[in-house]
Amino acid sequence: MELSRVRLIVGLGNPGAEYAKTRHNAGFELIETLLKKLPGSFEKFNKYNGIGFRGRFRGRELLLQMPQTYMNLSGKAVAGLAAAEQIQPEEILVAYDDVDIPLGRMRLRKGGSSGGHHGIDSLIECLNSAAFARLRLGIGAAGRNQIDHVLSRFDADEQPIFDQVVDAAADAAVCALARGLGTAMNSFNGWSMPSDQEEPEHSGEQKSNHGGTGFEKI
Repeated sequence: MELSRVRLIVGLGNPGAEYAKTRHNAGFELIETLLKKLPGSFEKFNKYNGIGFRGRFRGRELLLQMPQTYMNLSGKAVAGLAAAEQIQPEEILVAYDDVDIPLGRMRLRKGGSSGGHHGIDSLIECLNSAAFARLRLGIGAAGRNQIDHVLSRFDADEQPIFDQVVDAAADAAVCALARGLGTAMNSFNGWSMPSDQEEPEHSGEQKSNHGGTGFEKI
């Protein structure tokens, strides 16, 4: 199914002030930015273990969700809302952080494996499907301690870069809604930072093992 039929956009993260603005909450940042870009108003609701927003886009109902479970239980919130609204996995787009993508980059894809991301593992399990689309936001390689990395906040020189990526990613989501996933992939998967911005050297581009050891809360 083409993403122009998407009915639910989910941003993954951890609830609570201690996790606000951390790398692992990139999906929450995407939803907050998207709410500013989408036309019309969205009604907020708190149900199905998540914060949801209901509105319309080009004459069709659109739902946004930020699960309020911890990351590795995200699927419970998404599956609960999807079941209540009779939304199929193919009608869902999920935004989340990815340590295997350099800071300053994003990647849209149609379905696939979790890549070791525990939030995506939970969605696949609870939805009994991996057919939902993904919008992966690069947060830079984790180095030796992945848990500390994903739960850390961006450095002062990294934050402006991530802010620009989130803004562009929200544009990519709107493009996907309006013109389909294929068009959005062609337009945004090659997106790069403006020439006057450079990625900090310490963010690195080396591959890291996103599977790692099991996370207790994240």
